[in-house]
Amino acid sequence: MVHVYNCHPFASQQIVPTEQEPGLVCCGGGALFVVSAGGCKIEAFQLGEDGCPLICRFATMGTVQSILHSEIGDYLVTIEEKNNAPYLRAYTNWRYQAAEKTRVGVRLLGHFLRGSSMRGAPKEQMEIIEIPLFERPLCVACCGVTGDLLVGCPKSLVLFSLKRQALNDKLSILDFERCLIIHLPGLSPQQVAICAGYIALQTELEVLVVKLERLPGAAFTQKSADKKPQDHSLVPQDMITGAEHDNETEVRREGLAGHRDQDDFFIFPKHQELLGDRAKDCGVKVSLEWTGMESEARGNLIITYILYRRFAPDFFQDCSVEETRLHSLQFHPVFTSNQEVCVEGGRGVEPTCLFCFFSLPKTGYLYSVRGGVQMVSAYQYPEKAQQAVLTDLFLHIITKNALQCFSVRCAAVAARAEDPYIDTTMKACPPITMELCALRIQLFIGLKALCHYRHHIVLLTTADVETREDTERTARRVIEYKDHTTLRGIFLAVGIEPSTTPALERFLAHSFLDPPRMTSRDPPRMTSRDPPRMTSRDPPRMTSRDPPRMTSRDPPRMTSRDPPRMTSRDPPRMTSRDPPRMTTSLPLTCRFDKRDCHLALPYYKMSGLSLTEVISRNRGLSNSLCGYGKGFLFFLKHSLYEETLELLTEETANEVLDIFGVAEPSQLPHVIASPSMARASPDCGLAHLERLESIGAPSVPLTLSKAALALRMADLQLYRQHMDRHTEMLQVYGFIEEAKLLLHGRGDAVVPTLLARHLKDNQDGLLVAAMVALHENDKVKLDEADLFFQELCGDVSGPQGGPQLLVDFWEALLMASSQEAVIQELLFRLTTVYIDRVTRRDGRGFKPLKSADDLINWCSHYGVLYPWVSILTPAHVNIIPEDLLKLQSLLCGPTLDASSILPLLEQLPDGDNAGLSVHVLCATKLGHYESSIERLLDRCPQAIIPYANHELQNTNMALWWQKLFPELCERTRATQGEDSILLAALKETLVVVAMELNPLEFLDLLPDDGTVHFFLPHLLECSQRNLTM
Repeated sequence: MVHVYNCHPFASQQIVPTEQEPGLVCCGGGALFVVSAGGCKIEAFQLGEDGCPLICRFATMGTVQSILHSEIGDYLVTIEEKNNAPYLRAYTNWRYQAAEKTRVGVRLLGHFLRGSSMRGAPKEQMEIIEIPLFERPLCVACCGVTGDLLVGCPKSLVLFSLKRQALNDKLSILDFERCLIIHLPGLSPQQVAICAGYIALQTELEVLVVKLERLPGAAFTQKSADKKPQDHSLVPQDMITGAEHDNETEVRREGLAGHRDQDDFFIFPKHQELLGDRAKDCGVKVSLEWTGMESEARGNLIITYILYRRFAPDFFQDCSVEETRLHSLQFHPVFTSNQEVCVEGGRGVEPTCLFCFFSLPKTGYLYSVRGGVQMVSAYQYPEKAQQAVLTDLFLHIITKNALQCFSVRCAAVAARAEDPYIDTTMKACPPITMELCALRIQLFIGLKALCHYRHHIVLLTTADVETREDTERTARRVIEYKDHTTLRGIFLAVGIEPSTTPALERFLAHSFLDPPRMTSRDPPRMTSRDPPRMTSRDPPRMTSRDPPRMTSRDPPRMTSRDPPRMTSRDPPRMTSRDPPRMTTSLPLTCRFDKRDCHLALPYYKMSGLSLTEVISRNRGLSNSLCGYGKGFLFFLKHSLYEETLELLTEETANEVLDIFGVAEPSQLPHVIASPSMARASPDCGLAHLERLESIGAPSVPLTLSKAALALRMADLQLYRQHMDRHTEMLQVYGFIEEAKLLLHGRGDAVVPTLLARHLKDNQDGLLVAAMVALHENDKVKLDEADLFFQELCGDVSGPQGGPQLLVDFWEALLMASSQEAVIQELLFRLTTVYIDRVTRRDGRGFKPLKSADDLINWCSHYGVLYPWVSILTPAHVNIIPEDLLKLQSLLCGPTLDASSILPLLEQLPDGDNAGLSVHVLCATKLGHYESSIERLLDRCPQAIIPYANHELQNTNMALWWQKLFPELCERTRATQGEDSILLAALKETLVVVAMELNPLEFLDLLPDDGTVHFFLPHLLECSQRNLTM
């Protein structure tokens, strides 16, 4: 499971300068289209370039109410209004406006569909296509596969097919043909979507997804007859006899809007979700009217219901009934390598998967509709979403003042659709039901609209204009809030909870910056009139003259001999001349549940006092150990754990143990392990730990801390007694919980502890396992571990590679790590050590923790030695066997990249079989088989047949007769057949060649030196095998 927290996927942010105030935006074709607030001018900007340069600017024929771009055809479609009349227009070849050409052509729909309608020479100009409709256009959508245009009207959907006519190589004309009308009695779509034959429409509380399917042949089927397609006519049938549809519309509106019964209850339809074949029972009657010119296609189209979803207003959400409405309907296709050419028209590629997304104010729904409908994900928004956009990688939503991103599972659905058996031992795909991740919220001011193009997200923001009085009021509230928060934080930092004392609560409730005091520069004084006089039950009265005094009866508070001046312009602050002195003598019984104790830390830091000085100040102001407050304890723990390496004296360290022994005994094992407590008395620490163990359950870090203290006391018997209480595995977990038991410091200043040095001499395996666990739990970095072992082992070091214990750590970490970068770094380091030791022939009596056989059996990066390698370097060779075997095993494994160690091989000579084996292994791993064959024939011919049997397989089988057979023939001829090893290798090679080649190919290989009789038995065997096959 992978969770993503506190991150966002955006790499940069640009502000696009516009000539006028923007009103509408859309993206497509690598451009950003901005409609001015007046709605009569469109500006196009280039996305993906620095500064988003302007492409062109052109005027529209009316006020733009809606704008959309189509990738197919690169055209813009707008719904415009002029003189209270709506118009639907398409703008094609709009990029010609970049050359400042004022020529614009205006024509009606279908002008180029029939005949030669182009008069004169082709004109490079922008075309505005008027698209007439019988009804008012409400919404539009473009198909991302074919470029077709779908228009939503009050009672129908009108589908326009995109046509293209090429005039020459550079110029083409686009046009549209009204091919289909989908009648929807009772539905008035607010948003529509179309992609690859799928059509979706959305009303306030309903979503319907259908698919247009073409049946083979021209004959009507019973299913198409049930749909009752209307006859082709210039005027739709519902405009002639629309009474029946009007009645259905009224009935449906009454059903969806709810009704009042006799008891005045307002009843809404319940939630409903119908998928697949059940969707046809949704009660929405859809009828088709074919209006295209290709009359032979009529009657072949049918409607298949895919999805129907109806929502009811939820009174239990924080959205009102009026706000409960759907938005952001969208089809999102996903294409993969396994694609089928679209049959209908052949103009595009059908997507592997198609997703439908729509959203409520607080919930978003993602469905997969191609190849079976199913819900993929449901998104819960933290705020009311105004708009949402689905992309390949993320789901982006905008609220009033924030942009938030969610992960999506579209890629997983597409991968499983392309390869249903993707989950194998070699590869796998996450399930589509995996938990979703919400990425970090980005705050913006006045978000209005959202659109996207590929990897770009475009936001339209509008800042609210405030008056001068509003600005001053807001600034005054901000300053008052800061002062209030600062004073409250100071009280909480020293352990005073204002809510527990009515006088302080009333004091903080006052307005510190009221208008009469806004111009005063005098420090505010607290008199008896401000907060009321405080008795023994209330905090004592505080004045500017007398610093407060602490008694055993009075609650604690902050004191200062020279309090800072507070003015209306300057909030309370600390000056470097007179750092504040804070007293934190607090009753622990009533202060431990405060969550604001961390606010004391910056005040202690700014004081410039050392840890010893802070402890001594608090020691003088507290009557008992119970007087230390939570803020002081937080500072004390932070100073001890952050490893400032401020070494406390024995007296101060013992006092710290006494403080935590009373205040927070559970922190004692961690406190004792701090490097600042190195001078603490081990007897005192052991006594506190014994007391802690007696009152609670013993823990592994506690036992290890007691063992470390016993080691400091030189009591080995007590040390062994504590170490034997837990197994080594539990001790490793204890070191993970408290790493300072083994090492102190970070970065370049890593110092092993006394316990680590003792483990190095007696339990080096436990020490290595503990350091591996610390590295895998991000407690120690690899370089810090190297410094730790080098400092720990001192003079006992190996050549170049470092001490043997460090090499053991690398080998153990290689077995445990799953990070690719760490694995490659460890492989390089280990290879360097192995090559260096094999070259120097110097083992220095090193005894590794893991032998070569252990690493081969337990670590997947070490491979079993090849048979021919064992022939090159038998076990009785007088050399360092372990390092050579480990190096050979790494080269036989699947992980080591041989090219990365080529510079290291220059120091390793190949004069003996040990160096030869390493060089041949690297060459073979890099694919240099021919040079490896020549080396083995020159130096160790008895290994050539095992080498060929292992390496020359599959695609390298041809090297048996292309390289090995000619080499053996030439070398055998040179020795006149007296070398028995070469002669035996030649016979083995002939057996393999006779099995793989046919007689003619085998005959072509035979030499012409009169030694054919030697090859005749093998030629006969090859012929017999070929006859039997």
